[in-house]
Amino acid sequence: MRIAVTSIIGLVLAALVCTVPASAEDWPAWRGPAHDGTSKETGLISSWSPEGENLVWRQDFVGRSTPVVLDGRVCASGRSGEGITRQEMVACFDAETGAKLWEYKFNVYHTSVPWNRVGWGSVTGDPETGYVYHQGVGGWFHCFDSRTGEIVWKRSFLEEYGFMEGYGGRTQTALIDEDRVIITFSNTSWGPEGRPLHRIRAFDKRTGEQFWVSSPADSQADKNTQSTPNVMVVDGQRLIVAGNGGGGIYAVQARTGVPVWGFQLSKRGINVSVVTDGKRVYGGHSEENVDEAQMGRVVAIDADGTGDVTASKEAWRLPIGSGYPSPALHNGRLYVADNSANLHAIDAQSGKQIWEVNYGRVGKASPVVADGKIYVTEVNGRVVIIELGETEGKILDADVVKTPDGRDAEIYGSVAIAYGRIYFATEEGIYCLGDKNREFSVTASEAPALPDEGTPGPVARLQVIPGDLIVHPGSTVDFRVRAFDAKGREVTAPAVEWATALEGELANGQYTAPFRSSFSGLVTAKAGDLSANARVRVLQNLPILEDFEGVDPGGRPNYEMAYGARFEVEDLDGNHVMAKGPSPIKIHRHITFLGRPDLSDYTVQGDVMATRDGRKAGDIGFINSGYTMELLGAYQMIQVRSWQSELRMMQQIDFPFEFGAWYTMKMRVEQQDGKAIIKGKVWPKGEAEPDAWSITVEDPLPIEQGAPGLSGFSPAPIYYDNISITSNR
Repeated sequence: MRIAVTSIIGLVLAALVCTVPASAEDWPAWRGPAHDGTSKETGLISSWSPEGENLVWRQDFVGRSTPVVLDGRVCASGRSGEGITRQEMVACFDAETGAKLWEYKFNVYHTSVPWNRVGWGSVTGDPETGYVYHQGVGGWFHCFDSRTGEIVWKRSFLEEYGFMEGYGGRTQTALIDEDRVIITFSNTSWGPEGRPLHRIRAFDKRTGEQFWVSSPADSQADKNTQSTPNVMVVDGQRLIVAGNGGGGIYAVQARTGVPVWGFQLSKRGINVSVVTDGKRVYGGHSEENVDEAQMGRVVAIDADGTGDVTASKEAWRLPIGSGYPSPALHNGRLYVADNSANLHAIDAQSGKQIWEVNYGRVGKASPVVADGKIYVTEVNGRVVIIELGETEGKILDADVVKTPDGRDAEIYGSVAIAYGRIYFATEEGIYCLGDKNREFSVTASEAPALPDEGTPGPVARLQVIPGDLIVHPGSTVDFRVRAFDAKGREVTAPAVEWATALEGELANGQYTAPFRSSFSGLVTAKAGDLSANARVRVLQNLPILEDFEGVDPGGRPNYEMAYGARFEVEDLDGNHVMAKGPSPIKIHRHITFLGRPDLSDYTVQGDVMATRDGRKAGDIGFINSGYTMELLGAYQMIQVRSWQSELRMMQQIDFPFEFGAWYTMKMRVEQQDGKAIIKGKVWPKGEAEPDAWSITVEDPLPIEQGAPGLSGFSPAPIYYDNISITSNR
């Protein structure tokens, strides 16, 4: 009898051990609290089934990103709708029950990214504020309050910075570091940012004001990549380290953006997010190497260098083609998934491969280490759990998620581990796995402990905030200054003198813009030999009139935004016009903007001319509030659309026109009763305007505002002139 009682007590204690979590915390970033693909959680499941085993909940959702888990909420990006209702979205669910808490849907436009690649970038959570951040495929960047779904602030990277997207759809995920949200993307705008490059930007995570921008690479091989930045402290410098569209891995000072070192790894852009142990940086790729014929490489870089460290700081390399999955780093081992879904265990110090196991066919998602296991997904619907042994990896469980029609559901995102559960998003739904009998509790995660940076030195650099902005005529901006030492540590800012060549008034850092036409320039703060600038574009209220006569041939209006190098003023028969010629790289479709992104309910009118070169014919048109209207040269049509690759809400009519002849085009967008009404007409220049609109299109999910601009496809030259942008009111 005594033995039986003891056995019962033992069973009860064992049950308590199994139901009380040893560690359960948030997963605020897609690679976890430490940005290394690891979790401290224990007692996690070793098997599951889509039919119900260890399946806590599932909700309808279509996603290809990794969720984050923050303060009891699971947040993810994805896509929603069919046909004309297709939109990008961010949603949050209750982490315990799966109940949907909120969702925010927004239109996709001005992009060639196809529907099945929408919702690529993962959201990022900030435990301090409770905010989540998301970059969309078309350049919209949102900061949400994860508790309510309310938008705290947002930026249109395309209309404000000349964000460059591509059909590939690879989209960046943000990093939270101290008071900054850091995001990278390729852009082309004005001044020093006119050259297309992949840049790193830091914004105030609470307000969206830009702190700094850094252009560490001197060339760009790919304009859309997905390497998420990481943070480390080396020799008293807090660094942001990230892969770049130019094929290198770069470290810049976290508070200033000043480049510290660069390592050229590939001839194409880097998609792998690096991990770090505080002394080394680990990354990889699967394209052509810069120094050998071998395709792909996993590399360890000693992080204590300066300048170009390609030849001096490579600690080891392995010929593994890992182009998309990011490695996980745990207990001195690097776990790398390659493009063919082989998982490699590598000694992080020596680079020696210890074991390898295959878990599928296509490796896109990144492995996550927790509780002596690796959780990894595979594109063809597989969710795999691998036991980590000293000398081998053993597959414990592999299950396939199916769509309702029996197809393998696509999975591109990794798992998130929080509160003793495993969360992941698929094409078919969003899932929560775990022991249903385990107690559920919410615990905040701890920020990674980084080395002390030491005592700051004397002032070596100034920073003007906000660093890049659009100013309305007549409005006032208060600039402020931060100061840093040579290692990027913040120090007390000295007294500064302010200066600007911009029209308007500047006194004690307060700038008031005049009421006049649009222009751009710098506001400068000086202290002794130190100086720093803020980039300012003053964009006028409506009406906007532009005949290009005030711009020298070969130039462009200095307030113009996005792809400026493809548009330039030309003297045509003694008249200055905006011209767009064939692209030297054979990518002939571009857009550019001539006004503010907050404009709504307006009409764009101007003169346009398309030409033809043999069978190559140009398309030409205008942008109004996110919608595009073009004359299609090859098809002799007028077309209205809002999404280039999907031709969302597209309508077109026949309209024969002559090449080499000028026409007047008029495009009006009205916001009415929760809908957008897009109207257009075209007639020969110099003739009377027709009373009737040639084409009228209704959008039930309206784009409510957007910058006016020019759109064109130019295998043969196209021309614009006499642009007027007027309010419908």
